[in-house]
Amino acid sequence: MSTVLTRVLSRATHVVGSLVSRVRSRLGGSSPAGAGRSASGWLSVTVLTEPAALEGAALPAPLAELGDRIDVRLRPAPGDRGTELSARLRSGAPRGSAGSRLSGSDPEADLRSALRRAKQLLEVGEVLAVDPAPHGRRSATPGGTLLESWTKAAPKAGVR
Repeated sequence: MSTVLTRVLSRATHVVGSLVSRVRSRLGGSSPAGAGRSASGWLSVTVLTEPAALEGAALPAPLAELGDRIDVRLRPAPGDRGTELSARLRSGAPRGSAGSRLSGSDPEADLRSALRRAKQLLEVGEVLAVDPAPHGRRSATPGGTLLESWTKAAPKAGVR
């Protein structure tokens, strides 16, 4: 399959996913775990460490890269299960539009990705990466093309 066709299929996949999400939200249907925005704008992850260990420390690198565009808060996770690390875009920070999400430059997606990477750094000490695809040439199939386009989008948008 040509590169142009692969790009077209990738964009079409993103558009269809966006449309499905919008229809679900309009109809009040359920959405995948973690999808959508919280009413307050805070996005949170639970880190398996004590709150005291993080309170005096500097922000993990992925969150520090976002600098003054975000607010960060720490609090004990429910049930003594570690620390809840939350972040949100500040009120003056630019928000993503549908076009920016399709082009891959969505500030909220960047924040979600930074939170996931920060969690990995705090818990494991490194950002884990998916093994690269096996070497060699694979024949392109519609399912494979769809899967590869979703895999490329996953680092920012998370599991779909």
